Amino acid sequence: MAKFLLSPLRLAVGWGLSPRLLGTIAVVMLTLLRLTIGFHFITEGVDKYKAGNWSAKPFFANAKGPFAGHFRQMVWDYDGTMRLDLEQTKVVWAVYRDRIGEHFGFDEKQKAAAQNNYAKAVQQYEYVIELNANDIEEFELGLGRVDDLDADSVAGGVSSLSGQREAVRKELAQKIGPVFSQIDAIWENYETAQNKLATPEQQSRYLAYELVRPRLQMMDTSVIDRLVPYFDMAVGWCLLLGLFTPVAALAAAGFLGSVFLSQYPPETGPTSSNYQLIECMACFVLAATGAGRFAGLDFFLHLIIRKFCGNDAATA
Repeated sequence: MAKFLLSPLRLAVGWGLSPRLLGTIAVVMLTLLRLTIGFHFITEGVDKYKAGNWSAKPFFANAKGPFAGHFRQMVWDYDGTMRLDLEQTKVVWAVYRDRIGEHFGFDEKQKAAAQNNYAKAVQQYEYVIELNANDIEEFELGLGRVDDLDADSVAGGVSSLSGQREAVRKELAQKIGPVFSQIDAIWENYETAQNKLATPEQQSRYLAYELVRPRLQMMDTSVIDRLVPYFDMAVGWCLLLGLFTPVAALAAAGFLGSVFLSQYPPETGPTSSNYQLIECMACFVLAATGAGRFAGLDFFLHLIIRKFCGNDAATA
C-alpha cells in the first residue's frame, strides 16, 4: 500500500536512483543549470508581478507560423466581438455597478453616484463607436475577408495565401488598434471611478472590486495574464530549491515550448525564440535526471521513498 500511495511522489522527485554514471563535475553542472533556470523564472515572475499591467497579449497577437491562429485566439476579444457589442457591454457594466455596491455596502447616495458613472461610461462608449463607425465597419468586413482567405487556403491547399492573410490581419490591427485602446481606457476608467466611490472606511475593510472581463474562451489572456507571474515564480522556486524538480522542469519546458511554437519557424537575432527552445531542452534534461536530488530537497524526499519502498525504489 505504501508503494502505491508514494507513486505520485516518486514521479515528482524522480522514479529511480540518481543516474549512476554522473561524475562530480556533471553533478555540479546539473545543479548550476537548475539554479540558473530557477533564478531566471523567479526574476521573470517578479518583474511581471511588479509591472502590474503585464499582458501576454502582444506575444499572442503577433504569433506566426502554423499555430498562429491558435495563439491569436488566446487574446481576450481578439476580433472585438465583445468590445464592439454595445448591448453586451452595457450588461457587463450594469452587473458590475450592482455588485460593487453590494461588495462595499454602498448607501443610496453612493448608488446614485455609481449609476451616474455607469451612464457616463455608456455615453463615452457610444461616442467612440459613433466617431469611429467607418473604421469599425471596415474592420468587420476585413475579418470576413480573412475568414474567406482561410477557407480558400484550406479547401485549395494554397499556401501562397498565407502572406496575403497576414498582410490583411496586420492592416486591420493597425486600423482598429486606436479604437480598441479608447474602449479599453473607458473600461479601466469606469472601474477606477466606481472603486473611488467607496469611503476610506469601506476601502480599509474591503479590497478594490475588479471589473472582470467576460470569459470568451476557456483560456485566454483575461486568465493567463493573472496566472503567468505566479506560475513563473512557483516553477522558479521549485527549481531553485530542488523541490518536485521533474514536475517543475516539465512545466517550464511546456511553457517555453509554447513560446517557441508561437514564433515558428524562428528567426535569428535578439528576439529569436531559439533561446526559449534551448532553455526548454535544458529543462527536459533536469526532468530526466531528477536534478533536484543533487543539493536539493528532492534528495530528502527520495530517502523517504526508499525507506518505504525498499529495493523496488532502488532498482527502478
